[in-house]
Amino acid sequence: MGRRTLLLIAALVVAALGATLVWLYASNAQKTAQEGQSLKTVLVAKARIDVGVTGSAASANGDFEQAQVPATSVVPGALSDATPIANLVALVPVFPGQQIIGQQWGAAATTGGLAIPDGKIAVSVQLSDPARVAGFVNPGSKVAIFTYGNVDPNGSVRTLLTNVEVLAVGPSTTTTTASTTNQDGTPTTTNKEQIPTAILTLALSQSDAEKVIFAGGAAVPGAKYQALYFGLMDANSKVTPKTIGANQDNLFK
Repeated sequence: MGRRTLLLIAALVVAALGATLVWLYASNAQKTAQEGQSLKTVLVAKARIDVGVTGSAASANGDFEQAQVPATSVVPGALSDATPIANLVALVPVFPGQQIIGQQWGAAATTGGLAIPDGKIAVSVQLSDPARVAGFVNPGSKVAIFTYGNVDPNGSVRTLLTNVEVLAVGPSTTTTTASTTNQDGTPTTTNKEQIPTAILTLALSQSDAEKVIFAGGAAVPGAKYQALYFGLMDANSKVTPKTIGANQDNLFK
């Protein structure tokens, strides 16, 4: 067999192998994409469920419904039906649209407060819709907490904590007032706007609770850090705390 024939056979083998690898890659990519877009059945609240209401009573009242949501949006611990919580009671208020998770329910004897993890305390903060990931943060979610403020002439945004468990979420509103004046300086109209906010209750150690309260700024006169911002995390999230953060000097570096 001549050299040219051997080279031709080798080229054909390499081409066939390359085509096979491309096909396998495309098949795996398509499968991964389909899995990411697959829908899962979860139980969600149709109406507010107050603390102390049993799962069976909520079901009888029509407070639950099943919904199809993307697999990537399913909250850890989300239930697909009310059977596991039929004889349990709500430990925290559950609001319309929230996915029903097992951590929200427990024995009647524990309804005097939240189910707080051992060694932790519950601390609540109030955030606007953007600062709480537009409402995607639910009980059982894990969040990264960022803080920002005028710590120097350039300002700064830094990562404060990661993998913080959210125990409860409740609605709230903040009213802002804007006034206009005439040319002579007398007031004319006052406009009031209701801004959606939410109260989020977190499970924190004592030292982390102190950091969150201080970084929130509202309870600390003269604090340089003034507000909190949450980032929703999942098992694939990679967030490193205690980095230098972002400021005017390094924003585009």
